[in-house]
Order: sequence, then structure tokens, then C-alpha cells
Amino acid sequence: MTDKSMAKKTMQNNVLGSDFTIQPQLTITQDENGLETIEIDNDLATAKIALQGGHIISWQPKLQEHPVLWVSSNARYQKGRSIRGGVPICWPWFGAHPTDGTLCPHGFARVIPWQLIEAEPTRHGATRLTLQMTETAEARRQLSYPYLLSMTITIGDTLRIELSTTNKSTHPFLVGEAFHTYFNISDIANVTVKGLEDTLFADKVFGYERRLQRGDITFNGEFDRVYLNTTSDSVIEDTGLNRKIRIGTSRSQSTIVWTPWADKAEQMADMGTKDEWRTTVCVETGNALDNAVVISPNKTHTLAVEYSVEEL
Repeated sequence: MTDKSMAKKTMQNNVLGSDFTIQPQLTITQDENGLETIEIDNDLATAKIALQGGHIISWQPKLQEHPVLWVSSNARYQKGRSIRGGVPICWPWFGAHPTDGTLCPHGFARVIPWQLIEAEPTRHGATRLTLQMTETAEARRQLSYPYLLSMTITIGDTLRIELSTTNKSTHPFLVGEAFHTYFNISDIANVTVKGLEDTLFADKVFGYERRLQRGDITFNGEFDRVYLNTTSDSVIEDTGLNRKIRIGTSRSQSTIVWTPWADKAEQMADMGTKDEWRTTVCVETGNALDNAVVISPNKTHTLAVEYSVEEL
């Protein structure tokens, strides 16, 4: 039996209740709360993905001393709750629902179970996973028309994520989406974000007032901006860890940059211990606000991002 057919057979037989190995570089485990996670350990990197939400919790290339993704020490690993850190998936809307404030902020994809469909090594030594969001009553309640949401994750010395939405209905529909990625940094004071110069942004801190970004991004207070109509890559330069993280995008028109700062972080129980917020910044790839995507019947839209790390 091949690695690929073994992965499919394992999932079809629903044997996730105990630890098992699909292939030497991939294992699936279940914690005390019943949450399943995929753990990857190949020649290039390690990673951990929660099947609830298709949520990438960690990724660290073997040549990197420090993790690339940040996860709060107070993150909640509970059914139906999002994990604070890693790469939460925002879908099928970004931010609050446009008409119903009772629905899950940033959509429901990050709290709905996903299924592992395929797992295979690449010829370059990475591991490629294909996940698909499970259709549940809660998902149908929040989005009634038919669709297929799948994600391909390639874990190696870079991390590539592709989120594909297929419209299976008879009419077009609108999707807002983002990879809400929390990056691990030395300290917010040591960080500069480049690549968004002269880009229009909507500033949530100031009631979505719109302005142009002048120069590089630095931080000295709460920061929550949606940069619009941009396809540029972004780079996080971190002098404290002597590295830069490149965020390469595809089919993305928005970049969201966020840090809560002290007062807001203290109001968030799952944001970690005092001042832990200083060791993360979110630079998110997506299609938000004006850049939400219209998908025609029987068409597929794929949002993609690739993260890479190098020395300053």
C-alpha cells in the first residue's frame, strides 16, 4: 500500500482515536480533549497542524534556531474554539459578518473540523498535505449554498499554503478570506515591515479611516490595518533575531497588519502572559473589505502564500 492510499484508508476508517503513523515523517495524534493534530518531521522542517480549523500551529525549518510561528502560552485547545497563534483561516468572511453580528468573527472555517485527504513527500524532501473542510450542521447554518473548501500545505524549508474555494452553486458568491498568521519575533520594538510603502490602508483603530502608508511600518501602539489593492510581497525584518521573514503572496489583494499592544492584549485571556504579545506580529495575506472575491458557478479561486526565512 502506498503512503497516499494508506492516508486515505486511515481517514476513511476513522481510526483517529489512537496514535498511528501514516508515513515515517507524519503522525496523527489525539489529545485529552479529542482534538486531532498532524505532526510533521521531515529532513527540512517540523510542523504541527490541528485538524480543527485546518490550523497550522507550528512550523520551524531545521536550519532555523527559533520557531517562525508564534503560539500563545494561554492558547485554548478546545472543540469549537479558535487557537490563538499559528495560522488561523479566516473564511468565508474577514472580520465581523457583514449583516449578522452574532456569527463567528472571521468566519467559521477556523473552528470547523477538517479532514486529511492526501499526504505525500515531494521530490525535494518536503511534505505535502491536502485537507478538506468537513460539512457540518453549523457550517450549513452559516453558509447555505454549496461549495468545496480545500487546503494544500507544503512543509519544507519554506511553508506554502493554498486555500481553494470552489463554487458548486448556480449563482456567484462573495468570499472574504485571510491567513491570519502570527509570526514569532524577538520584540515588537525590533521589527520593521517592508513592502507596503505608498499603499492605501483602512485603519480599524481609527474607524477604518483611509490613508496612504508612508515608508516602512514600525510600531509604537495598537496597530490594525487592512492594506488594499496590493499584490506585493511583505518582509518582516527582525534585528533581535537577526532574520527576515518573506511573505510571498498569490491571488491576494489585501495585506493585514496587526498588533494589539498592551491594553488590548490584557483584555484577551488567551493572548498569553504579561508582555507576551510583544513577541508576535500578524502579517496576514488575504482578500478583505473592498477586495473580497466574487466566485462564479463551477469556478475555483485559490489564495496562496509562501513563507521563507533568511538572515539579515
